[in-house]
Amino acid sequence: MIPYDLTKIRAAVFDVDGVLSPSTVPMNDAGVPMRMVNIKDGYAMQLAAKKGLKMAIITGADTPSIAVRYNALGIKDVYLKAADKLPLLDRWMDANGLLPEEVAYVGDDIPDIPALRRVGLSIAPADAAVDVRRIVSYISPVDGGHGVARELLEQVLRAKGLWMTHADAFGW
Repeated sequence: MIPYDLTKIRAAVFDVDGVLSPSTVPMNDAGVPMRMVNIKDGYAMQLAAKKGLKMAIITGADTPSIAVRYNALGIKDVYLKAADKLPLLDRWMDANGLLPEEVAYVGDDIPDIPALRRVGLSIAPADAAVDVRRIVSYISPVDGGHGVARELLEQVLRAKGLWMTHADAFGW
């Protein structure tokens, strides 16, 4: 269990590489990263979007397929090429009327540290960088790309009484 009052969480923000996809990313012949996605993460993300949880993706990656994937799950706020994630996070929280204690951020590496420090609930995958694991509120028992988003979102939705409560939970 995540040691936080999850009923407070109104929003979740995710990095991509090392969080929603494994840290090792294959590349095609043109040198374009080909990220894997976790289907259980995707199911939880689309359900959380339907239930009104605000979500964003903030990544340093510059791969348009990332926006396509997460837009299809109901996440409209996808920020690519984010060299400095904190200003984007701050603007997104302001635009959505969110207080830091209402936001969970999941990151795995050095560029995520300022954003992780800004929010109420900071989370890292089990295989996150040591410096990240030292500062987060919670370390997931799973590695990046293997269900970190599912773990967070399922626990948040359960805490709010929104997990598996309506017929829409049983479809995409």
